[in-house]
Amino acid sequence: MKLNILILTLTVSLFIYQSAQSQEVYKGKPFANAIQIIPGKLQCEFYDTGGEGIAYHDLDSINGGSGKLNPANGTYLNEFRMNEKVGISYTKSNDCDNNPYNLFNPEMGQLYVGWTKPGEWLKYTIDVKYTGNYVIGIMYTANGDGTISLSADNKKNEGNLFIPSTNQKEDTIAWRQWHHWNKLDSIGEIYLSKGIHVLKLTTLTNGNMNYDFLELKLRK
Repeated sequence: MKLNILILTLTVSLFIYQSAQSQEVYKGKPFANAIQIIPGKLQCEFYDTGGEGIAYHDLDSINGGSGKLNPANGTYLNEFRMNEKVGISYTKSNDCDNNPYNLFNPEMGQLYVGWTKPGEWLKYTIDVKYTGNYVIGIMYTANGDGTISLSADNKKNEGNLFIPSTNQKEDTIAWRQWHHWNKLDSIGEIYLSKGIHVLKLTTLTNGNMNYDFLELKLRK
């Protein structure tokens, strides 16, 4: 009898421990205390606050855009989140991001996440208004074919979402291969239930991609 009670106690203790581990509290917070609404556009530069290993994972030690490529000069665009590791820049005119090789023209002065590498990820607190399957669209550039994944609350992983290259050999300006923009209305789907969730965007293969926004539309 005592042995059976001991085994039962150990089993219950193990279950409680495993449950606690699987329900680890997320410590990230919505950027600027503004939860992004779905259906709608998910602005990629508005990833959650909380820092490395919580709200994002980035392999670079510094932001390659804000405060570096875009010198710190007191302006919002040049200094946006410049003390964080995620690389961020913004669309510029003068044949940079409004060049003739675009497949879809972006807005000027639009912030985006860049300098992406395989294994890096970003998290977003979202408010889903309707339960259902959501079609995933993206505004991006890609100097080579790549793949990304999306997961909600670390439970359902929509992996290997294909991102086709926007590289065009006709453009002889090498650095501009990272500035050929395109917008795809559907690269896959993800199921989301109504309520607050944490969405995770992971760069799987290639990197060399810039993310302006994701667009999630409820499939009718």
